[in-house]
Amino acid sequence: MHTVAVLALHGFVPFDLGIPCDVFRSVRLSNGKPGYRVRVCGEAKRVRSGAFDLQAPFGLDHLATADTVIIPGIEDPARLVRPVVQAAIHAAWRNGARIASICSGAFVLAETGLLDGYRATTHWIGTAELAHRHPKITVDPDVLFVDEGRLITSAGALAGMDMCLHLVRRDYGQAAAAHAARLAVAPLNRDGGQAQFIRHEVPQSKDSLAPVLEWMTTHLNTEMSVDTLARQAHMSSRTFARRFREQTGTTPLQWLLIARIRRAQELLETTRRPIDDIAYHCGFDSAVTFRTRFGKLVGLNPSAYRARFNAGVGETHTPPARFTSATETAGSFGVTRA
Repeated sequence: MHTVAVLALHGFVPFDLGIPCDVFRSVRLSNGKPGYRVRVCGEAKRVRSGAFDLQAPFGLDHLATADTVIIPGIEDPARLVRPVVQAAIHAAWRNGARIASICSGAFVLAETGLLDGYRATTHWIGTAELAHRHPKITVDPDVLFVDEGRLITSAGALAGMDMCLHLVRRDYGQAAAAHAARLAVAPLNRDGGQAQFIRHEVPQSKDSLAPVLEWMTTHLNTEMSVDTLARQAHMSSRTFARRFREQTGTTPLQWLLIARIRRAQELLETTRRPIDDIAYHCGFDSAVTFRTRFGKLVGLNPSAYRARFNAGVGETHTPPARFTSATETAGSFGVTRA
């Protein structure tokens, strides 16, 4: 079973620590078994935070046997990381673990030197400071999370949930990630390249695009353009495009592409429908276009994806070496490293 170690440091942010615990513990495989074993590992038996103290059930030594290590945010990013903590993170890295940070946890990960030469992000308040203190890291201040293979960093707390759901998708497929998102009542289609500064409209607002988004997800095989979507929203095309980016962090066509690919993933995982049929059902004009877009976004062709996730989900899965975001298929939209 995939073991996730959540690192609890003195001054941890409780919300950041709780997100990976809840997301990964909620994942169930097709046979009903849990997909992850979650261990909270403290730098001391009793870990202090501003809100409460935590009695950590596991110690730093358990990081070395984890498949994934999550570093939650800390209240004081300027606090020095103890050598014993850095050594434990390095031990996990040497043993092949992937290491991910949430919010200001990127400062902890940066102190280990593992992020040098890579791209990373953190909460927008701290991006300038992270770049100043660690000039060997390319800091992206705008994205929700950055996936560099075995190193993943996320922005503020809710972006940590986006990142965790992304990791579930990498490990066990779209259906497992969608189920975890539903349990968390969280959106699944916020990918790493979306902006940190997304404005969420109140659902009852007359300017909310929630009804249009729902219509798009239930009409994926309908030909759509910005003009047709604007008419659906009773707005001008310019106003619609502006408000769509404000409320979702991306463009209508980028959002639609990802929604279509995610639906195709679900069908590949849960049905034996022909791939050409799935392409049409999800709104692609040809199977060739579908295969090209799917491969660029997911990192696998549809047949390989089905073979990996349709049966025996998670039992022998090795995640793709590289996640490719929708940027490469629909404009500038995300960050990965080969």
